[in-house]
Amino acid sequence: MVMVDQLPWHELNMDDELTLRCQDPFCKQLETNLRRQLYRWKHIPTDQVVEAAINIPCVIQGMDLGIGIVEDTVRTDNQNTVYSHHYTDQLQNEDDLTKIRNPQVQFDAQATAKRLEIAHDIFDGILEVRRQGALPSYAPWDQIVTWRGGEPAIYDLADRPQFLHSILQRMTEAMLCMLDQLEAQGLLGPYQADIHCTGAWSDELPAPTGRPAKPKELWTFGMSQIMSTTSMAMHEEFERPYLGPWFERFGLVYYGCCEPLDRKMEMVRRLPKVRKVSMSPWVDVEQGASQIGRDFVFSRKPTPALLAGDSFDPQAVERDLRQTLDACGRHGCPVELILKDVSTVRYEPKRVWEWSELAMKLVGAR
Repeated sequence: MVMVDQLPWHELNMDDELTLRCQDPFCKQLETNLRRQLYRWKHIPTDQVVEAAINIPCVIQGMDLGIGIVEDTVRTDNQNTVYSHHYTDQLQNEDDLTKIRNPQVQFDAQATAKRLEIAHDIFDGILEVRRQGALPSYAPWDQIVTWRGGEPAIYDLADRPQFLHSILQRMTEAMLCMLDQLEAQGLLGPYQADIHCTGAWSDELPAPTGRPAKPKELWTFGMSQIMSTTSMAMHEEFERPYLGPWFERFGLVYYGCCEPLDRKMEMVRRLPKVRKVSMSPWVDVEQGASQIGRDFVFSRKPTPALLAGDSFDPQAVERDLRQTLDACGRHGCPVELILKDVSTVRYEPKRVWEWSELAMKLVGAR
């Protein structure tokens, strides 16, 4: 399977295909999603499932853990959503743990009804309008670094491990509390086309019926990108006891993101419900394929750097993709190619068009 996600949309507008006409903020969201889907279908025809329906998210308040982000940022392109962050450490001692609060989930029925009314007025007779609930995931380390910064978190793995365990325990309690509330109030979304940039279609889970979902009927995902620099033993110590209880509640799990997991598959195998494992640009694909075999989907993230250089080299892209496909072929791995984290194509949209065309050609030849 080939998919493309997380694009620099501000660089891709051709002939006003992505230029919005709506003025209302909610309608702008709807128009943005529809225009991007049409753009994908025309220019990036990879593996896509497009349903004759539009999902309208419920308005749900109180799903946060009580801490905002305090940061300084630097931008090189004011239109780009990808930029540099320097985070202020807000969890410096045990007393600061009280800042992590249990969510107080509240469903705003009136605001949700207004959204649905607008959508029905626009789409009735064209697309089915469906009420969509929350699709929660849990990646505690990716949250911790936005509250503390990467450096203090990494140092504390060695200097104050028990303090980090206290943070993780408190976060896990709060997140499971939120999940309980979402389930009790019928606020989990029944429609799940994707999970963390990959397809969520699976015959291992029940088909959506329109009623609120149970966690066991859904995918979830987790990751620990800051653990790229740690040993497998340390990664497991500060990950599995906290992600395990969350993963157990769900039907299927996608694990990983940019952290290289090719040499940590022993730990991944001890996580419950995992079906797909991220293989980032920093893995040894031969090592990863030999460890995964036929047991999981080898969810390859080809390097987006090949789209960001001074010039675009299709031959380099082909070599990169063939390396993955050949390794997975030797080891019998189910494989998917997920191009993501594309922060720039240097305002040359055809780069991503050519990448997707080449990827589809390579997988179609096998």
